[in-house]
Amino acid sequence: MSGEPDNLMLVVLRRIDENVSRLAGDMRDIEVRVTNLEEGQAAANRRLDPMEGRLDGIERRLDLVEPAPR
Repeated sequence: MSGEPDNLMLVVLRRIDENVSRLAGDMRDIEVRVTNLEEGQAAANRRLDPMEGRLDGIERRLDLVEPAPR
């Protein structure tokens, strides 16, 4: 039976399975990379948040901003 050609449908299904497996691996890689980007963005925001408050205070002391309406 090993001399018989594979059923065409089985050949197509095997190719589809290989492609899906490759895509699944690629998606895992993309998920890791996106997570790294998100973590980097969060770290940058944590560093910049205190500076924003300090800059606001400096601008107020130098009268560079309009006072907030009451």
